[in-house]
Amino acid sequence: METVYFKGNACHTAGLLPSVGEKAPEFTLVDADLKELHLGDFPGKKVVLNIFPSLDTAVCAMSVRKFNEKAAAKKDAVVLCVSMDLPFAAKRFCTLENINDVYPASAFRSPEFAKGYGVELVDGPLKGLLTRAVIIIDEKGTVIYHDLVNEITDEPDYEAALKML
Repeated sequence: METVYFKGNACHTAGLLPSVGEKAPEFTLVDADLKELHLGDFPGKKVVLNIFPSLDTAVCAMSVRKFNEKAAAKKDAVVLCVSMDLPFAAKRFCTLENINDVYPASAFRSPEFAKGYGVELVDGPLKGLLTRAVIIIDEKGTVIYHDLVNEITDEPDYEAALKML
């Protein structure tokens, strides 16, 4: 269990983020077209998991925009923007925002993702959603970076994450 904060109030996760050097847990997420996404779908690429509560918040939306802008030039990496948002909402957001260089990925029917990656909020006002974190997995499926953002309303450290790419 990890402690994070939402507007200064303590909240807890169901587990711990995978450790750097650990094999990343397999996952099944759903893209904007209702197609399943798996870790193994991106051979030869680093996978950035930009995890957050909902696209319907300013900070979450900003993280998607920034990763879309900053990681697009990285040809050996893909960014999955993971939340509990329904695929329909993610598709609408990406269309309206002209987001083309990241993959929206919903965990709405994947409780194993939230638990396996230790990002499910189990209490507080956002209970049931995902906390804010960035996890980078190398081409061999090993976690090479993780950042659990202490205050959910803060943006992640983009520069630290991008240095790993």
